Amino acid sequence: MTQPFELPDFYTPYPARLNPHTAEARTHSRDWAREMGMLEGSGVWEQSDLDAHDYALLCAYTHPDASGPDLSLVTDWYVWVFFFDDHFLEVFKKPQDREGARTYLDRLPAFMPMDLDDGIPEPANPVEAGLADLWARTVPEMSAAWRARFAESTRNLLNESLWELANIHARRVPNPVEYIEMRRKVGGAPWSAGLVEYAARAEVPAAVAGSRPLRVLRDSFSDAVHLRNDLFSYQRETEEEGELANGVLVLETFLGCTTQQAADAVNDLLTSRLQQFEHTVFTELGPLFAETGLDAPSSASVMAYVKGLQDWQSGGHEWHMRSSRYMNSRSAHGGTDSGTDAGAPFAAPLGLSGLTARGLGTAAAGLAATRLTTARAEAARARTFRYMPYQRVGPSQLPPIDMPFTARLSPHLGAARRNVVDWSRRMGFLEPQPGVPHSHVWDEELLRDHDLPLCAAGIHPDATPDELDLSSDWLAWGTYGDDYYPVVFGRQRDLAGARVCTERLRAFMPLESEPVPPPANALERGLADLWTRTAGPMAAAARRALRKAVEDMTDSWLWELGNQAQNRVPDPVDYIEMRRLTFGSDLTMSLCRLAHGERLPPEIHGSRPMRSLENAASDYACLVNDVFSYQKEIEFEGEVHNGVLVVQHFFDCDRPTAVAVIGDLMSSRMRQFQHVVAHELPVLHDEFSLDAVAVAALDDYVRDLENWLSGILTWHQGCRRYTEDDLRRHAAAPPAAGGGGGPSAYALPTGLGTSAARLARTAASARGGAG
Repeated sequence: MTQPFELPDFYTPYPARLNPHTAEARTHSRDWAREMGMLEGSGVWEQSDLDAHDYALLCAYTHPDASGPDLSLVTDWYVWVFFFDDHFLEVFKKPQDREGARTYLDRLPAFMPMDLDDGIPEPANPVEAGLADLWARTVPEMSAAWRARFAESTRNLLNESLWELANIHARRVPNPVEYIEMRRKVGGAPWSAGLVEYAARAEVPAAVAGSRPLRVLRDSFSDAVHLRNDLFSYQRETEEEGELANGVLVLETFLGCTTQQAADAVNDLLTSRLQQFEHTVFTELGPLFAETGLDAPSSASVMAYVKGLQDWQSGGHEWHMRSSRYMNSRSAHGGTDSGTDAGAPFAAPLGLSGLTARGLGTAAAGLAATRLTTARAEAARARTFRYMPYQRVGPSQLPPIDMPFTARLSPHLGAARRNVVDWSRRMGFLEPQPGVPHSHVWDEELLRDHDLPLCAAGIHPDATPDELDLSSDWLAWGTYGDDYYPVVFGRQRDLAGARVCTERLRAFMPLESEPVPPPANALERGLADLWTRTAGPMAAAARRALRKAVEDMTDSWLWELGNQAQNRVPDPVDYIEMRRLTFGSDLTMSLCRLAHGERLPPEIHGSRPMRSLENAASDYACLVNDVFSYQKEIEFEGEVHNGVLVVQHFFDCDRPTAVAVIGDLMSSRMRQFQHVVAHELPVLHDEFSLDAVAVAALDDYVRDLENWLSGILTWHQGCRRYTEDDLRRHAAAPPAAGGGGGPSAYALPTGLGTSAARLARTAASARGGAG
């Protein structure tokens, strides 16, 4: 069979090694699969299928240091998960039996009790039997926190198969952002990361398991695993299985390019995710250990987990190169029959892996035999850090913008415009902060040009006057903070000061009756006022949700400062996911969400369709902001956080091409929003048996999100924050009366190494005829 594309050169930075207990695991897993009913008579596999796929080899590569019994147990888990995948394909995907699939999947969580004494149902098929056996053999050695995390990732892996099935039924190829998010769940790599903790005896401490660095390590690991699998499995999935959830197909469809070009782009994204993994290890773990006070054994456990994830990457790649399950006939090791006798030695030595050559002096021979990186990977790494800020780019170029929802404005807009100026003045936004250089980031003219009540009036067209004032004030506070951090902390590379400022903000959001310190600056004063007016009447759960939304946004500003200090253009996936937080999407959405909270079951907001709906809306709004703010951020602020810039660097393309890609992504996220409303929310009604009150609340929330989308676009089109004339007018503003240096949000850079940038800006202004 002719391959549809040539496999690209892979970035493989970690050496592959083979576990010495491979033969033992191969024999054990074959016997176990037969005992569970997965082989002859299952209608899915024969022994020859299991032998050809050789999951023991996969696990021996991905867990090279596991003990014999641990390797056998982990191998059984992989036999089970691949059997589930093939069983689901045969029984439910091919006949497109969604009702039967739901019934089948709903039973499986019962075989993962947190307490084994709770008992389980009688297994009715090999998947249930295998899960029950594996759970009982695995969880006694792991903590309750690990059990909960691993059970969740297993449920995700199982349940999101329905998402794949629905897309196949609709002949729908997902957009790239949707695909990356969903592939993490249905692809199973987070589940694999949980087994790394078990096999490496490196359980991640609960104190840091939910932190950004650990989340990014897990997600970047997962994305790399899945994208690699997509390259090797494209032919099998598209030609034999009718699968649509494949990264090569997703980019081929989205970019309108050839299969080979899409495969190369997938490999570039795979490389970027591996480099994101490395960057997180070297720049974020050390500070995390210090901030959380993690002791030495716990820190060592995290680093052993990191090593286990690295082993998985290299081992998974080696297995894909050899397994008969995948397209690899033209690879360096392709076509090897991995289904050998259990006791037979495996194939030939593997160069760097050192699989048969061990001992002093063999490392150099291994390194000579294997290339760890590629010119393309290193060129991409260099582009990440060589960006030159403050380039003259000219006015923002806008792609065609699809907005299917009609904007409405609150009749109280005029009063809100006056009131937000008065409130901002009382809070101190319009003056320099005592003892803080460069802190006069706003004056009244700038605030009026921002016209944040216009945004609030579109987002909440039916708000009362007080509600519109509250929304306007929240937008003013968030926008002021977003302008304040890069000017006050970013210019000086004062990351420690920014962290202290961020930590202090938490004290102004008490959950109960904790004492609140006197505010020391405008940010603290504004948040204290908003918290009292907003959270005071809320129930405890709603108050916690609002506080988390504010904390996530302010913490994301620290992430931006870190990238700015490193002059690093973000990885595209990390950028999209963090952009939702830096834009404050969750904060403003949470205010809409809480308005309907009492009429909706809490599990509705945590469901996959609702997360998909909100993420699609958030990404659309964030990308709208990126295309409107490109000149402001690139030319006037020296920013690295802009979607157009991220695309330029990732694809190494010009600005018009990047704008077109962003425009297509905006359109695809809007189509996804509409798809979820039309096709997935009605299923949610049935799944949760929503009554008329809950259905009406859900409909109201959807309308709120539609208003949120149209209102944000209306604001970008109507405010005076992004046009070139306004940018130059504010950049050239004289110092304000009373000192403080005048508004500095768009001011020239200062400090070591910035003189050339200032000279270039001066020359550019002279050529452009503006100050």
